[in-house]
Amino acid sequence: MIKTAMVMAAGHGTRMRPLTDDRSKAMVEVGGKPLIDHMLNRLAQAGVERAVVNVHAHADHLEEYLKKRTDGPEIIISNEREQLLETGGGVVKALPLLGDEPIFICNIDAVWVEFEPVLKSLMSAWDPTLMDELLLLARRDMSLGHDGAGDFDLAETGHVSRRLGETSKYYFSGIQIFKPSLAKPFPEEKFSRNKIWDTTLKTFGLFGTVMPAFWMHVGDPKARQGAEAVLKQAAKMDAKLRGAGT
Repeated sequence: MIKTAMVMAAGHGTRMRPLTDDRSKAMVEVGGKPLIDHMLNRLAQAGVERAVVNVHAHADHLEEYLKKRTDGPEIIISNEREQLLETGGGVVKALPLLGDEPIFICNIDAVWVEFEPVLKSLMSAWDPTLMDELLLLARRDMSLGHDGAGDFDLAETGHVSRRLGETSKYYFSGIQIFKPSLAKPFPEEKFSRNKIWDTTLKTFGLFGTVMPAFWMHVGDPKARQGAEAVLKQAAKMDAKLRGAGT
């Protein structure tokens, strides 16, 4: 079981404007609750006990909200008010808070409708004797809010490689399992986690598994509107199935 997660919540959310004019992207509501609650609730369901949340944009507002949460996991703040360090540097800064055991790293703009428990399936696929990082991949044909050509190719062995052709079948979902020791050689400065992936790719320690879910990247107002519609329809279907079960 993985007990600690890092939740990446420090970004400005520029593409989400005007919704982020007075709040962080993490506090933009989708389906009746802030994006960060979607992620923290998923982590709690998976048994995660500690969530390290990095903050920068509208940090005071986000912190005040997180203090009011009564459900797990425990929230620990990694303060990036002075400088936004992006996805790689943010992890390096948070290392003293993360411990030495493998962790989840989660982007707050990842929302999904799951067919089976997604984070538990990710943990089931994790083999720390073989893997250094395990990426949760979303199928392009089971996604919303991302129009790219795909990010990674996935081999039968579970190894991932960066897209070789014009397109690939998978997006990176924004969720992964990560060994904190991988970040220790890197300086505390602004950089993308892609640099760490480059190192892990060279050592054949980067693996992937496909998420059993419909994945939504909530990165702008249009994607938010689409996600709202999907979540509403999923709730109706769930209620209908529950009613049929009784």
